[in-house]
Amino acid sequence: MAQPRSAKRKASPKHALSAPRAARVSPSERLDLFAITAPGLETLAAGELHSLGIPEAAAEAGGVAFRGGLTDVYRANLWLRTATRIVARAGEFGARAFYELEKGAKQVPWERWLGGGRPVQIRVTCRKSKLYHSDAVAERVASAIASRAGKAGAITARSGGADIDDDDAAQERGGAQLIAVRMLHDRCTISIDSSGPLLHRRGYRLATAKAPLRETLAAAALFASGWDPAAPLIDPLCGAGTIAIEAALMARGIAPGSRRDFAFMSWPSFDAGLWATVRDDSLASALPAAPAPIIASDRDEGAIAAAAANAERAGVVADLTLSRRALSAIEPPAGPGWLVTNPPYGVRVGDAGGGLRDLYAQLGNTARETMNGWTIAMVSAEPALERATKLGFEPVIKTRNGGIPVRIVVARVE
Repeated sequence: MAQPRSAKRKASPKHALSAPRAARVSPSERLDLFAITAPGLETLAAGELHSLGIPEAAAEAGGVAFRGGLTDVYRANLWLRTATRIVARAGEFGARAFYELEKGAKQVPWERWLGGGRPVQIRVTCRKSKLYHSDAVAERVASAIASRAGKAGAITARSGGADIDDDDAAQERGGAQLIAVRMLHDRCTISIDSSGPLLHRRGYRLATAKAPLRETLAAAALFASGWDPAAPLIDPLCGAGTIAIEAALMARGIAPGSRRDFAFMSWPSFDAGLWATVRDDSLASALPAAPAPIIASDRDEGAIAAAAANAERAGVVADLTLSRRALSAIEPPAGPGWLVTNPPYGVRVGDAGGGLRDLYAQLGNTARETMNGWTIAMVSAEPALERATKLGFEPVIKTRNGGIPVRIVVARVE
């Protein structure tokens, strides 16, 4: 049941909003931005932003807050390997009653972000606020958008706790502009998505193997392992090749978003010339080849075929050595180097019993016999299976993969 409208009263000064800004975002204007990440990956994304020349980027729960202009919006979407979305904060105000929500939402400069009849999708979360009914909040925000940005297309709402980092096939198929509305402690924060489809969708992984690993988590595993792109890398359980492909992109300095489009391209303030410069600069800085061997293998022939097809689409197939072989048959190049992998957990693939324990034990045996001085890193969902390797893994990151709690663990073979 929707909450009743509260009696109108004068807003207190702390809820007052500044006058609306210009209808378009200028390239020099600094925006409040937020890079959303999976839990546990915040510090990695902050480090990536620092490397892009944004030193004030600050990790916090759920992502990284930073300020920047349109150039930074473009570069963050193009370059960040561990982020899920980049959003711009369009408005924030106090709202303990619906008339305050309506007033605040109408003062958001919607015309800066919406136009051309593009459809809009609103996602609402309400926590610890007097305005707790997400459908009613979405209704008021939709009304504010319609009254101020009359050129917006159809407006739909998805409420009831849906997170902005969720996949949404309907939004992506329809090309809708996603708007996130969060009510928390009686404050409303409105964010405009600049990314579109989630950033792990690089555009190359059309072929999949069993229990695929998100590209963002593959990149996180490589970062967390401390991998030096000048050293060899092996993934002996490569599946569809995501870790090896992400490694090749890193090693060559290829921007992960260079083969896709983004939601900001539909903003009224989109600067096609500026975007072309940012993208062209990224292409010009890429190396012609990976500086060290990147080796991926799997005992499943279909997985190797999928990995080869994905690597071809990513433009890095020449940087990989792909082969079908058992874990025990891998031949590491002269090291030291890194082994980074995502073995089956026993949750969706295989089982958590003797078969998987034998696989993990074989991983440990192979590492000790052939990889002295190497660093071993893996994505793990089961500490008992980690222990079966007898490699003395230490957890460095806790996160989730496809809704499953996982850890990135690292060990050094001595």
